[in-house]
Amino acid sequence: MRALIQRVSSSSVEVDNKIVGSIKKGLVVFLGITHDDSDKEIDFISNKILNLRIFGDDNTENFEKSIIDISGELLIISQFTLYGETKKGRRPSFIDSAKSEYAEPIYKNFINKIKEKNIKVETGIFGAKMRVNIVNEGPVTLVLDSK
Repeated sequence: MRALIQRVSSSSVEVDNKIVGSIKKGLVVFLGITHDDSDKEIDFISNKILNLRIFGDDNTENFEKSIIDISGELLIISQFTLYGETKKGRRPSFIDSAKSEYAEPIYKNFINKIKEKNIKVETGIFGAKMRVNIVNEGPVTLVLDSK
């Protein structure tokens, strides 16, 4: 499992020109799932996201607080392209990306795991073409990988 996270002051996701999810201060999580991801990877990545100290105090940029500490919000977007391979040729290969029928239940379990911690969670629509609007704060962007 791979997650690209961005610290944001606001973000929204649109499908067919309709906003289907939006957050204020928090994190946008682009979540990529591969063939052998399981509850182990869900636990690792969700715990890392929830406890990673990447927020500062109100007037500082110190990385002292987690999303839980600031009562922040999460926007979670499925992102199969995080497993895109670009070493050969000019067109990415997505052979390491899990097929939809395998990835979607894992994506939903990941969302439920985060919601268990009483964090506000908004999402895109799995498999849909989406437009994600992000106001990145910092900018802070990190890649988390379970392997």
